[in-house]
Amino acid sequence: MELSHRLKQLPQQFFASLVQKVAAAKLEGRDVINLGQGNPDQPTPAHIVQSLQQAAEDPMTHKYSPFRGINELKKAAASFYKREYGVEIDPEKEVAILFGAKAGLVEIPLCLLNEGDLMLLPDPGYPDYESGAVLANVKYETFPLKEANQFLPDYSQFTEKQKKDARLLFLNYPNNPTGATADSTFFEETVAFAKENNMTILHDFAYGAIGFDGKKPESFLATAGAKDVGIEMYTLSKTYNMAGWRIGFAVGNEQIIEAINLLQDHMYVSLFPAIQKAAADALNGDQTSVDELVARYERRRNAFMNACEKVGWHGKSPSGSFFAWMPVPEGYNSEEFADYLLEKADVAVAAGKGFGTFGEGYVRVGLLVDEERLIEAVERIGELKLF
Repeated sequence: MELSHRLKQLPQQFFASLVQKVAAAKLEGRDVINLGQGNPDQPTPAHIVQSLQQAAEDPMTHKYSPFRGINELKKAAASFYKREYGVEIDPEKEVAILFGAKAGLVEIPLCLLNEGDLMLLPDPGYPDYESGAVLANVKYETFPLKEANQFLPDYSQFTEKQKKDARLLFLNYPNNPTGATADSTFFEETVAFAKENNMTILHDFAYGAIGFDGKKPESFLATAGAKDVGIEMYTLSKTYNMAGWRIGFAVGNEQIIEAINLLQDHMYVSLFPAIQKAAADALNGDQTSVDELVARYERRRNAFMNACEKVGWHGKSPSGSFFAWMPVPEGYNSEEFADYLLEKADVAVAAGKGFGTFGEGYVRVGLLVDEERLIEAVERIGELKLF
């Protein structure tokens, strides 16, 4: 039996290789500090877990969910956006419930593009963006995110052919892997660019809760005209440490939301209703745990960056997300450097090349262990005298 051409063409799972390398090192009994992962290390807040437990005991949640999700969750998503970003969302027409934002990101080319159409993806960027392009059998080209431009796209550098042919463009701020954030001026430029070129914008807002130095990340949808040209995808994975729960939602343009819902009508019968009820409680409930989580990541960022300065490893401090994007020293490419750190310092980081051509020259560091281990990791790296 042969696999389909689509499956054969899927990109190699970059993180699978990293996981295997770390697992092999641990099997040897080595004390590996794993900073290569993107999996939140804290538990889901207790009140959300309790909400799930209570909902799961209700026999009504054991039945099929409504195809497009329960109204309680859609209303909670709309209330969340109004409270956090001042954005009015119609829960009936402008919300699609997702099996985690990753599912929505992979689905959206299938919803909006025909075979052979062009979509534009950031470089460096989340590797699974490419998966949706391959499964939809559409073309994709990348645009660079450069440190000199604060890791934002420079729309003036897009080719006339890209502006003419591309129908869909992905953005992601706070950004994985660079830790950069975007402001309202950039999003205004984005809306104008999309309208001028008849292009749809998908903003991946996975790290929307995580901003530092007193600056809350801005929602693309808070920009005038944003709903005319696109949508935003939000996940509860990072905000509420619910990565394994696989729950997120898309909000914005009514036609695009309907397209997602239509596709999902033919694929799922929505999520386990008890998870949806717990997610609604997370969005509607006390947000103290979110504030505490962001403060924790900021302390970790500060501890890590301060330790790096002491050993001479100079990088741009992230303004959002839970990643640091650090330069590779001379004499190494990103994969060689990552392998060297694992071999010689028992510290795992993600090679920047895995996020795209313009990721070369960097490694991604996850701030997903406690401050003491972050400092220990940097001290181990410092002992290698690379900087």
